[in-house]
Amino acid sequence: MATSKIIWTEIDEAPALASYSLLPVVRAFTKGTGIEVEAWDISLAGRILANFPEYLTEGQRIPDYLSQMGEVAKTPEANIIKLPNISASIPQLQDAIKELQSQGYKVPDYPANPKNDEEKKIQEQYSKVLGSAVNPVLREGNSDRRAAASVKKFAQINPHKFMKPWPAGSKTRVAHMAGGDFYAHETATTVSAATSVKIEFVGADGSSKVLKEKVALQAGEVIDSTHMNVAALRAFFAEQIQEAKKDGVLLSLHLKATMMKISDPIMFGHCVSVFYKDALEKHAATIKELGFNPNYGIGDLYEKMKSLPEAKRKEIEADLMATYKTNCELAMVDSSKGITNLHVPNDIIVDASMPVVIRDGGKMWGPDDDLHDCIAMIPDRCYATMYQEMVEDCQKNGAYDPTKIGSVSNVGLMAQKAEEYGSHDKTFEAPGNGTIRVVDESGKVVLEQKVEKDDIFRMCQVKDLPIQDWVKLAVTRAKASGAPAVFWLDKNRAHDAQLIQKVEKYLKDHDTTGLTIEILAPRDAMRYSLERFRKGLDTISVTGNVLRDYLTDLFPIIELGTSAKMLSIVPLLNGGGLFETGAGGSAPKHVQQFVKEGYLRWDSLGEFCALVPSLEHVATAFNNAKAKVLADTLDKAVGKILENEKSPARKVGQIDNRGSHFYLALYWAEELAAQTADKDLQARFAPVAKQLKDNEAKINEELIGAQGKPMDIGGYFHPDAQKTTKAMRPSATFNAIVDSLA
Repeated sequence: MATSKIIWTEIDEAPALASYSLLPVVRAFTKGTGIEVEAWDISLAGRILANFPEYLTEGQRIPDYLSQMGEVAKTPEANIIKLPNISASIPQLQDAIKELQSQGYKVPDYPANPKNDEEKKIQEQYSKVLGSAVNPVLREGNSDRRAAASVKKFAQINPHKFMKPWPAGSKTRVAHMAGGDFYAHETATTVSAATSVKIEFVGADGSSKVLKEKVALQAGEVIDSTHMNVAALRAFFAEQIQEAKKDGVLLSLHLKATMMKISDPIMFGHCVSVFYKDALEKHAATIKELGFNPNYGIGDLYEKMKSLPEAKRKEIEADLMATYKTNCELAMVDSSKGITNLHVPNDIIVDASMPVVIRDGGKMWGPDDDLHDCIAMIPDRCYATMYQEMVEDCQKNGAYDPTKIGSVSNVGLMAQKAEEYGSHDKTFEAPGNGTIRVVDESGKVVLEQKVEKDDIFRMCQVKDLPIQDWVKLAVTRAKASGAPAVFWLDKNRAHDAQLIQKVEKYLKDHDTTGLTIEILAPRDAMRYSLERFRKGLDTISVTGNVLRDYLTDLFPIIELGTSAKMLSIVPLLNGGGLFETGAGGSAPKHVQQFVKEGYLRWDSLGEFCALVPSLEHVATAFNNAKAKVLADTLDKAVGKILENEKSPARKVGQIDNRGSHFYLALYWAEELAAQTADKDLQARFAPVAKQLKDNEAKINEELIGAQGKPMDIGGYFHPDAQKTTKAMRPSATFNAIVDSLA
C-alpha cells in the first residue's frame, strides 16, 4: 500500500495544547492504513528558532518547517491540516523572545530601532516571523470556508446563548474617515507583460531613496498603490474622541495589527498619541528617555515606567488617568486590570472584535465592568462601511436569531499572496514630503502617490491565475449549493475596478445558466446578504483576502457563537489540499484558564471537521479505500459529538477539550466497528470500541479528576513537551487503549 502524508501543523496557544491530546488518537486510528501523520512546528516560537540557527546549539536547532511546507503546498501530494497560529505583533514577538531566552535559547533581542548593520540584519530576520507570516506561504490556493451542514443544523436546534438584544435608541456606530484614507487615494493597473518594478521616494527637495529594489510581476497581474494621510488620520481620531464624549459613549479602535503588521500598528500608535496627547507632551522628556513607542500601545509606557522613581511614576500615571475625564472613556479589554482598548495593539483585532459588538447588542465593556454603546473606529473606508450596514440593520430589526438565520459562506481570493495589504515589504512610512513612485524596468512611472512625511504608503499585487481560480471556485460553490454568489467589489475603488473587469471576463469561461451571480460594493453586498440571512436563506460571499478574513469570523460568530467551528477547504492550485480549522481568537484566554485551573475550553470541532476532507483527499488522490472509510466514519462520529453534547463546556467539573477527544475516539471506533465496507478495520476497531465503552465511566473520572488545579506546562509560547503531554493526557486508562493501537 502506497503511503501518503498528512502534515499536522504545530502552532500556538489553546489549539497547540489540544494537539497533545488529539494527535495520538489521530495517529492511532490511521495506523496501518497507508497514512502517516507528521507534526511540523510553525508556531511563533518555532519560527523564531528556525530563523536563528546560528545562535543555537546543535540540539536546539529545528528545521525551517514553514519554508518546507510552502514548497510542499505547491505539489499535488500536499495534504496539510493548518490550525490557527499567532500572527505576531511586536509586543508578542518580544514576549516570545524573552520566554525562549529564559529557557536557554540565546536568540537575539528584537532591535526596534537598529543602530548598525548587524541589528538591521536581525530585524530583517525577525520580519519573517512577524504578522501574517504563515498564511501567505501556505495558501497556494483560494479558500472555500463554510459551516459544515451538521454543525449548522445543530446550531439551529441548539442555538448559542451569546446573542444580546439591541436596545431602542442605540447610539452605537462605526466611524470612518471621509477623506485622506487608503480608499481615497488608491490607484491600480493591470500589467500587460511580465516585468519588474521598484518603489522609490522622490522628495520635494529633490532627494531620492529606493524603498524596494525589485518586485517581479507577471503578465495580467493587478497592482495597486495608495496611502493614508497621517494628518487626516489624527484629525479623525481627535474628532471621534470629542464625539464619544458628547454622546456619552465608549470609544474603541478596531484594526488588525497582526495581519497588517506594518500599517496597522502605526495607525494604532497615532491613536494612542492623539488620545493621551496632553500627558505625553507634559512628560515628553522623561518618556523619550524611557524609549516608549506608541505603536506598541499605552501598556508599553506603563511597563517602562516601572523603572522610574515612585513619585515620578505616580505623577505620570495620574496625568494618564486624567485623560479619561478630559477626553472620553475607552472600551476595555479587562476592566478589572485597567486594560483599555489602547493598551496593546493585538488585544482588539477587528475581525474578532466587531462580531462581538454585534453579538452584544452594539455594546462594549466599559471601565465600570458593564456594557455600553460605543463608537467603533475603523479609519479606512474600504471595509468600515459594511460593518456600519450591519449595525444599522440590527438597530432597525433587532438581534439575529440563530435558530432562524441562514448562512453566509465565503470563497476567498488569497492564493499566491493575493492582497497582502499593509503586512509586508511593500508598506512604508513616507521619509518626507514628496512622491512615492512605482517605476518599471524601462523607467516608466506605473503608479505614484503624493505624500507628506510619515504618511503610510502601501502597494499590493494579485496574480491572474489565482483570480481565474477564484472565479471558478465561486461558480463551483454556487452550482453545488444553489445559493447566490456575490462578489464584494466596489467599482468606485481602483483595485476592485480592475478585478471586476477580470471577473466579468472569466465568468464567460463557465456555464452559469440558472445561477445567481452578483457584483456589489461591500455595503450593498452586506445589505443583500442580511436580507437573505434574516429570511433563513444562504448566500456565498466571494471576496478578496481581507474581507475573507473579516467575514469568516463575523458570520460564524453570529451563527454558531464561534468561528472555530468553521470548515475551511483550500484546493491548492497544483492539486494538493490545505484544510484549515477555524479561528483562534479566544485561544489566549483558554490557555490562561487551563494554567490556572486545569480546564481547557478549546473546542477541537474545527480540527475534527478539517480531518474529514483531508482523509477524503487521501482517498481520492491516492486511491486509498481505507481513507474513505475513515473519513465517512469520522464524519458520523462528529455528528454524534454534537448530538450527544460532548463538546467542551465552560467550567471545572464539566467535559473539557480532553473529554471531547475521548468521545471522538469512542464514537469513531463504534462507527468503524459498525461499518461493513472494510472488514479489516471493522475487526480491528470492534474490540477498541468495546474497551472504550466499558471504561467510559473510569476514563471520565480520570479526566475530570485532573481538573481544578494549576497546570505547569513550562511556557506559554514554547511549552515543555513532557509537561504538556502529562497535562493533556491525564487518563492512564484512555492512553493505554489508544497507545495499544499505535
